[in-house]
Amino acid sequence: MAAIAGATPRAPKLSFITAASSCGTVIEWYDFYLYGVLAGFFGTHFFPGDMKQGLLYSLGIFWTGFVFRPFGAVVFGHLGDLVGRKYTFMLTLILMGLATFLVGCLPTYDSIGWLAPALLVGLRIVQGLALGGQYGGAATYVAEHAPDGKRGFYTSWIQTTATMGIVLALAVILAFRIGLGDQAFNAYGWRFPFLLSAALVILSAYIRLKLDESPVFARLKEQGKTSSNPARETYGSSRNWALMLIALFGFTAPEGVVWYTGQFYALAYMQNTLMLPYVTVYIVMGVALVLGAPFFVFWGWLSDRIGRRRIMTAGFLLAVVSYWPVFTGLGAERDNPAMLCLLVWYMVILVTMVYGPIAAFLVELFPARIRYSSLSLPYHVGNGVFGGGVPFIATLLAATFTGIPLIGLLYPMTIAGIGVIVSTFGIRHETKDTRIWDEADGALPGRA
Repeated sequence: MAAIAGATPRAPKLSFITAASSCGTVIEWYDFYLYGVLAGFFGTHFFPGDMKQGLLYSLGIFWTGFVFRPFGAVVFGHLGDLVGRKYTFMLTLILMGLATFLVGCLPTYDSIGWLAPALLVGLRIVQGLALGGQYGGAATYVAEHAPDGKRGFYTSWIQTTATMGIVLALAVILAFRIGLGDQAFNAYGWRFPFLLSAALVILSAYIRLKLDESPVFARLKEQGKTSSNPARETYGSSRNWALMLIALFGFTAPEGVVWYTGQFYALAYMQNTLMLPYVTVYIVMGVALVLGAPFFVFWGWLSDRIGRRRIMTAGFLLAVVSYWPVFTGLGAERDNPAMLCLLVWYMVILVTMVYGPIAAFLVELFPARIRYSSLSLPYHVGNGVFGGGVPFIATLLAATFTGIPLIGLLYPMTIAGIGVIVSTFGIRHETKDTRIWDEADGALPGRA
């Protein structure tokens, strides 16, 4: 990419930009998913009565954070298109870290009664709002630095961060649980992973302060072509709404349910249905996630060559036809950790197929002046509302229809099936190699 007029001569290299953006996003996902891994503990400490009912309430609060992600997408997407990508995702990082730290400080139900879960809900809402602004900023920021023909590859590193956030959360929790022992961890040790977030956020913020604004946004600003009202342009255009709806039902919602089924519902199913020891579950999940993570980059790289859409659609279709036999296999192989790891790894591969190319796809789908706002809303509705609801909805279905343990899988399989149809017929063109400046935005120097 050619230098932009007025850019600083010692601008950070693309590798540093990608690493710095990814580092901060890993920490935000770590913060957000600590709660999901420890949902059972929150059921114990923040709700009275039956533990099973407390778990369902706890999963409901887990979903609350997801439901508020679209609101964060609207607010921070507007700011990102108005004032810039860098400063907006710095703000979301700080909000996420503060909320996570405060979760570790909360008094329990035994101390303050129903005020405890109320405060927990409030902090989950803040986390949801922060994450709603984070992803769009990081994905847009990296994509707007990447050269044409390699955008899938570079943005796929951002896509690894959600999975690595879970791995980090599992590793930290496992270390504290083993180090403190079950009794001490259950009493107070569950707080430490949340408190640790403060140090991680400070480190990430320091690294991100070294970054400059995205060259595409800088160019828009230089030419006076930034949007004066991104929210109005984004949500007041019927054409843009059509693109956002296709993005939602054809890509982000099915991607979201595949993501949460292959990672969080698999974890919850092994822990709460198969009743496997937590050490076994954490190790199986951690190994499968680490072995699967490189495929985010592989599918991102491949999408630069054969297109984003067909890879994601294939992942949706495989999820529809294979989830039931895979989860059946988890039950049949419950005493075989190697087979459990293989089955979970397969589901992680499906996650990488649908998630690896999606950042580049969404960036290329929308014009630069309203890109942050436009891609953030369908992404966070799809992942937050549809995807984030998988653990709660699937667990609720299993509790309601007790004779069919796998009945919860009908929800993600249905959404993934809708994705196959919409992604196949709703949009006929591939976005690979699409320039991220359209005619209304102008031409970025150095791009043909």
